[in-house]
Amino acid sequence: MKGLILLVFCVASAARGQQFPFELWHDGKIVLESGDTLKGSIKYDLQNDLVQYATGSALESYTARKMTYFEIFDQTVRRYRHFYSIPYETSGAYKAPVIFELLAEGKMTLLCRESLEYRSYSSTYYGMSSRLVLVYNYFMLKENGSIEPFQGKRNDLVRMMGQEGSQVEKYIKSNRLDMTDRNEFVQIVTYYNSLFK
Repeated sequence: MKGLILLVFCVASAARGQQFPFELWHDGKIVLESGDTLKGSIKYDLQNDLVQYATGSALESYTARKMTYFEIFDQTVRRYRHFYSIPYETSGAYKAPVIFELLAEGKMTLLCRESLEYRSYSSTYYGMSSRLVLVYNYFMLKENGSIEPFQGKRNDLVRMMGQEGSQVEKYIKSNRLDMTDRNEFVQIVTYYNSLFK
């Protein structure tokens, strides 16, 4: 899947003992396709569309096909995060359930998927080096239910906002917001959605 990669966390911090959010167990709940709700420790893997659930000594795994929703309290960012299993066209005309994180909902619904990639960096002292980094790929959920990767820049986003685009542009400038920051990107979309309430 292609999407605009806007935010990167370096693995260097992980080497100092910090881990990526998907490597940790979180308190949360899973709503299964059957309607059952499981509460306990949850670990997610968006690259494989898999969620693990631990309770007592038991460990269970659920694919995107077996669940509809899960939420966790992520200690790394100190907030709740919400994930949905949504049919997505992965190849050709075939749709399969894929797990997306919901970042903003409303007139414009912003979704996200995490993945790991190796990136090359050059340094004056160390030459070229490669590091494993966490990247965010963004998607827009359209009103007709289709999901499209967002591969644009700020001007593309503002253009998508139609008549409200100029007002959002002023909001971005007056608050010095940067779309390459995940939280600020969400803030921009949330502001846009608030114009329709």
